[in-house]
Amino acid sequence: MSDAPTTALLAVNLGTPETPTAPAVRRYLAEFLGDPRVVSIPPLLWKPLLHGLILPLRGGRSAHKYAQVWLPEGSPLAVYTRRLAEAMQRELPHWRVRDAMRYGQPALRPALDALAGEGVERIVVLPLYPQYSTTTTASVEDVVRDWQARHPQVEVRTVHDYADDPRWVAAVADSIRGYWQRNGRGDRLLFSFHGIPQRLADAGDPYPQRCEASARAIAAALELGEGDWQLAYQSRFGRERWLQPYAEPTLWALAEGGAKTLDVACPGFATDCLETLEEVALGFTASVARHGATMRYIPCLNDAPEHALALAALARDA
Repeated sequence: MSDAPTTALLAVNLGTPETPTAPAVRRYLAEFLGDPRVVSIPPLLWKPLLHGLILPLRGGRSAHKYAQVWLPEGSPLAVYTRRLAEAMQRELPHWRVRDAMRYGQPALRPALDALAGEGVERIVVLPLYPQYSTTTTASVEDVVRDWQARHPQVEVRTVHDYADDPRWVAAVADSIRGYWQRNGRGDRLLFSFHGIPQRLADAGDPYPQRCEASARAIAAALELGEGDWQLAYQSRFGRERWLQPYAEPTLWALAEGGAKTLDVACPGFATDCLETLEEVALGFTASVARHGATMRYIPCLNDAPEHALALAALARDA
């Protein structure tokens, strides 16, 4: 009789190119931007535009951005996600803990297949998106639902959201508090979340409410007053209106209003990635300096022990 674990945790992040090169970035973006959950334009209109214009233009530009933040071990998102899974494995010694990506490698469906092939009977799928959105968590749930229909012998539970889970909130707050203890506290703290098109929120996507729940819970844990922090959204794409306020102009306005030191945390991201390291830590810092202030980026939780402990607890609950 085998004593191998029969319960598994599969931590799923968004994804990343395998190398910081234009061909690899184009392959990744084709899968990512080809998901109707991400871009809801009818395929007959979107596919020619995506493959004929957007991928040829964005491939090289994005590859240059990835190259600026690439680690010796690979893409930051992949490296930190793998390390986080390893840290959660230490918290869950009687489980199998693996990582997967919704887009790119290691791919979600083969990861589920591998666990089933190893005799796993129960799988907890943990999308590494603290705040639920139809553009992120729902896409993972689509794949999992389709897979489970083909593998009814495996019990699968998906963690839907943990935007205000007290253990995760405490881990984020402790990381910010620790940064301030080491470096001093800035004049204002900005919580910067990845944006989504406003029309999705208007259609019922609860993402902005979940971001606000996270920000308020973290601010309360830090005992901040209303004037000490602010919420904004980054990473908009295309010309349509996205969730506001936009993060970078918000920082400029704060700098022009007299703030000398601005701290930015990104609690919508479980691990550091292109959007936090290149867009925020490099890009926002440089543009805020041009407006006369200093901006400091507070890293994501990544593979911190407190992060692994909080997420392992979520998996046990599931």
